[in-house]
Amino acid sequence: MSTKESSRDKLIKTASRLFQLQGYHGTGLNHILKESGAPKGSLYYHFPNGKEQLAVESVQLTAEFVRNQIQRGMDKKTDAIEAIQEFIKGMAEQFHTDDSQQGVPIATVALETALTNEPIREACQNGYESFQQVFTEKLLQSGYEERRARELGIVINSIIEGAFMLSFTMGSNEPLLLAAKNIPALLK
Repeated sequence: MSTKESSRDKLIKTASRLFQLQGYHGTGLNHILKESGAPKGSLYYHFPNGKEQLAVESVQLTAEFVRNQIQRGMDKKTDAIEAIQEFIKGMAEQFHTDDSQQGVPIATVALETALTNEPIREACQNGYESFQQVFTEKLLQSGYEERRARELGIVINSIIEGAFMLSFTMGSNEPLLLAAKNIPALLK
């Protein structure tokens, strides 16, 4: 791996983490550079459009990671209801670990920029759609009709995002556990 690739990867990973924790507007380029250890010149070499381009690519990286996590969760069980419940319960169990303190993967950036920055909004939208698609595919495999599976994919992702936000706000995993508990009623 070349030094340029390493600097680029460091910048994206650091930006992803800081955007999750501090938001897009709360994270400055100097902070990203300092924490990543990347040379200042590499920032504009790899991201000529600056912070916006870095944010788009960090959202894409984060979304890919989350999508893979969801896919692994869905692969653990054959039945869609059980798979989704177990996935949410797993999130609830992880809630009080150090990893959970990384923030909500793309929600912070999405909420801050959706009305003011089209490229970042599109990256967030694509990320959420990729999450929803995993749920949709699992529901299709379990025999749900296509239109209903797509609707439920959106609803399930919405429930998880909302439960995660409430869990952060309350400092408790209870909203996630309640979401998992009520999945069977939703999917009947």
